[in-house]
Amino acid sequence: MPTMSTPSLIPFFLPTFILCLASFAPSPAMAAGPPPTKPSPLVFPIRKDAAVSQYYTTLQLGTPPAAMNVVLDLAGEYTWLDCSAYESSSYRPVHCNSSRCEAAGGLSCNGCYGLARPGCTNDTCGVYAASPFLDVILSSDLAEDVLVLHSPDGIKYKPASKYQKFAFSCLYNGAGWSKGLSKSTKGIVALARNPASLPAEFSAGLHLPHTFALCLPSFSSSGSSHGNLYVGGGPYMRPPTNQDLVKTLLRTQLLVNPVKRAPVYSEGEPSDEYFIDVTAIEVDSALITFKSSILAINKDGVGGTKIGTLTPYTVLHSAIFRPLVNEFTKKAMDRKIKKAAPVAPFGACFDANTVKTGPAGPNVPAIVLVLRGDTRWRMEGANSMVRTSQGVMCLGFVDGGSKPRTSIVIGGHQMEDILVEFDVGSSTFGFSNSLLLQNSSCSSRT
Repeated sequence: MPTMSTPSLIPFFLPTFILCLASFAPSPAMAAGPPPTKPSPLVFPIRKDAAVSQYYTTLQLGTPPAAMNVVLDLAGEYTWLDCSAYESSSYRPVHCNSSRCEAAGGLSCNGCYGLARPGCTNDTCGVYAASPFLDVILSSDLAEDVLVLHSPDGIKYKPASKYQKFAFSCLYNGAGWSKGLSKSTKGIVALARNPASLPAEFSAGLHLPHTFALCLPSFSSSGSSHGNLYVGGGPYMRPPTNQDLVKTLLRTQLLVNPVKRAPVYSEGEPSDEYFIDVTAIEVDSALITFKSSILAINKDGVGGTKIGTLTPYTVLHSAIFRPLVNEFTKKAMDRKIKKAAPVAPFGACFDANTVKTGPAGPNVPAIVLVLRGDTRWRMEGANSMVRTSQGVMCLGFVDGGSKPRTSIVIGGHQMEDILVEFDVGSSTFGFSNSLLLQNSSCSSRT
């Protein structure tokens, strides 16, 4: 029996819900023709909405191609779009009894009462979309359409090609569902370690390495100024140099949290978010002291360090936050930097007039995350400090309380103007030093 055309909200906590994605594989029709001998990696622009500290890319989707801005979500499982005004002659709903629906973990057969339109058709594969800002999940239609692709040519884009059957979850009348997203956007692009995410789909359908990289811009982009999302591996070129950044990346292991969190999970299912193993934290070579067990992931999935594009600033367990702020403040005062009244949500602020400027932003004590294998992620002033007013800048780390699920969540500000690479195939995480040290950045005009 078809379901109603208007999807209903479903409670956030569903411990018995089973999402069968492990068997995801592309249908034979997923890619047009035989795969190329050397598949070309892909590149998409990244822009920043500073008002809400979100990063988004643009998908050229449909026939004729229409620009759809979608927020980048490292925890996103399905790419979903608000299809309220979607028009395309090549739009195709995925049939609920098709192999594509089964492979994508379809859970229902949706129907529509009234005029058929994108997001509301009969006998359509039903999947679930999750909003990162609402404590609900939503039943939605799985659809396919033509997506325009570009490959990198040095620091420029090669002429476009087309991917015939890009899959996404299509929501109808989703204005309320888009609450919390940048007003410039119409949905989420999924980047999680999940078989239905954008990188996984292109890995399977275009025979690309299951690797993607982010170069997040540090200021609101306009016009042609942007960072980049790279899918399928390097080379990674940033102006003005012609150096391939992949050769300079520091690397550490990606970890798997054994317990997946809401909104959609089943008993014993591992997380598909990206965790790394932080073993210690230093401020200007001084080791800060806290209980090291906080950094480990326990059997219940609590603890550890994950990376999130929708977290504006790095969030720390209180037991880490307090000694970090104290040590940073001490080292800053040793440099004759004067304190200022705290500005929420930050815990330590300073008189900007007493802070000198260096090649990588404010010349302040460096914060170093020591990773497994003694790899060091050094955060320069541009990534550690946030200007809150003309005369005040604050340490861009936030107190996450004494009982957070994750002890450290590395936020977007700490990744701006560096290149971060997620190699799911080899389960490694790579990162560059601040590109500002090379007179470069993640904001280019190409």
